[in-house]
Amino acid sequence: MKIKIYQFGLLALFFTFIACDPAPKTKPGFVEENIQFAAAQEKLQVDAIEQSGKVLNPRTVANGKVKYIPMEDWTSGFYPSTMWYMFELTGDSTWKTYARKYTEAIDSVKYLTWHHDVGFMIQCSFGNGLRLGEERYNEVIIQAAKSLSTRFRPVAGVFQSWNVDKGWQSERGWECPVIIDNMMNLELLFNATRLSGDSSYYKLAVSHADQTIKNHYRPDYSCYHVVDYSLADGSVRNKHTAQGYAHESAWARGQAWGIYGFTVAYRETHDPKYLQQAQKAFNFVINHKNFPADFVPYWDFDAPKIPEEPRDASAAAIMASALYELSNFENGEFYKAWADKIMTSLSSPAYRAKPGENGNFLLMHSVGSIPHGAEIDVPLNYADYYFLEALLRKKNLEEKK
Repeated sequence: MKIKIYQFGLLALFFTFIACDPAPKTKPGFVEENIQFAAAQEKLQVDAIEQSGKVLNPRTVANGKVKYIPMEDWTSGFYPSTMWYMFELTGDSTWKTYARKYTEAIDSVKYLTWHHDVGFMIQCSFGNGLRLGEERYNEVIIQAAKSLSTRFRPVAGVFQSWNVDKGWQSERGWECPVIIDNMMNLELLFNATRLSGDSSYYKLAVSHADQTIKNHYRPDYSCYHVVDYSLADGSVRNKHTAQGYAHESAWARGQAWGIYGFTVAYRETHDPKYLQQAQKAFNFVINHKNFPADFVPYWDFDAPKIPEEPRDASAAAIMASALYELSNFENGEFYKAWADKIMTSLSSPAYRAKPGENGNFLLMHSVGSIPHGAEIDVPLNYADYYFLEALLRKKNLEEKK
């Protein structure tokens, strides 16, 4: 999306005003209006799935049509998770019925060992179901953690993200690539220790988080996308940014994954270094010269054609959700105010879809991977998921839950 000043002059003035307000308030009824919109839009999405007679899993829009994905896709947990959040936000048990159906359709992901995203896929779907009372999902969480643990490389002390025997990953000369996204999978491990009493999952998660602080971050607290480790001695072989503009650039969604992941690590361990890492990574964002006035980042902070570069609403939604949680721990008003700013922008006509449009996804203008020519300026199921999670966290904060 190329937002031009002359197209959005009034909108820019509005966002400049709220950027200067240290504690802006969203409008009365903000949460309720967004819930109503989401319910209407998601009903259209569900109706299309149910009318097919199949269990389909929407990821994005490609060539004007909704793209559905198999359960092995790394994003397969987000749409079932969206159903859990719709149930929680509305209290309507119809959403719970869909949540169970679509969640249990990806049950066998708990045995997946060939990539790291089992944490995303299972924790978001079965993890939310478990949190909302589905105790029979315990076994799925624990088995998924066992599967993820097979990817731990003890010499380097990290979870290997991708295999390197095929695909574009095989062309990079990597041995043990680890991506910043992997911080998001640690919540599954923390959860598995809580459910099973087996502390090994917790210890592996802490090891990975510690190595990520040590090796993924630059002195300014921007992060690399990929760090490649030696399997022989655990040393760092390469530092790359495969889905960003350049190896030394700051890829926006990667920055958001780190903020979110270290916030979770602090919640689970109470180790202050994780809280500080999340805070400093966010400070990098808000102090960057290319952070836009509407708080929805360009896909990479160093992309060469800013302000004519695509935005990434998914990165904004991830950050907003993380900031609402971060506000529970320290400087609460500061982090909540920033989350509110981002959510105000995402809920505006610039980013929120019109009812019945956008393939019935909630948010427009996200980016998958520009270097791979994939999913550029499209809706994405994880943008919607984190938008709803942020909305729920905002609601609970304001209701003191």
